[in-house]
Amino acid sequence: MIDAAEQRTNMVESQILTSDVTDKRILRAMGELPRERFVPPSLAELAYMDEAVALSAPTGEEPRRWLMAPRVFAKLLQLAEVGEGARVLDVGTGTGYSAAVLGRIVKTVVALECDAALAAQAGKTLAALAIDNVTVVEGALAEGCVNEAPYDAIVLEGSIPASPFTLLDQLKDGGRLVGVIRKDGLGKAMIWRRLGRSLDQWTAFDAAAPPLPGFEPAPAFVF
Repeated sequence: MIDAAEQRTNMVESQILTSDVTDKRILRAMGELPRERFVPPSLAELAYMDEAVALSAPTGEEPRRWLMAPRVFAKLLQLAEVGEGARVLDVGTGTGYSAAVLGRIVKTVVALECDAALAAQAGKTLAALAIDNVTVVEGALAEGCVNEAPYDAIVLEGSIPASPFTLLDQLKDGGRLVGVIRKDGLGKAMIWRRLGRSLDQWTAFDAAAPPLPGFEPAPAFVF
């Protein structure tokens, strides 16, 4: 049987602190939350490794879903610069681990998930852990959750191929969206910031993250 508490400590000390994550709220939340509760039981021993962990098998044309690697997730979350009173949209929450961490840091979390089974599992696990400031919403990831907008921050729990303009429209003025853009097999962690009617964006660091479904551009019509 794994010693989950020891693994959590090792994850924080060897993966997150060494990656210049200094926000004590993130370190505390990730050091306390049972990450193994958010992965399939057969993979519980892999929950704290420095890699993404599979949450589901591929279905049809949809990519397999994953729990993002702790290091990448923590660094992205720090880039979001969320305050304690923030309202955050967590896009692609999967089984809810990312929403649980956010729920320890901010006032309100809207956890968006397109897979009905994963959304149901997220709701059950969050309830079992008495995390009551997270609302799990089932819907298309690329469309966001406009009914709950605007948001102080939006966090993408995976990589996408291009700027998510529909999601960016749901940010408050001064709000940030953080995520990974992948091009030609390479990933870059990006920050977008809304400034009135305009947007500012910049690259933060190299990052690898599994793809989120629903963001691929529609194929161009060919005569």
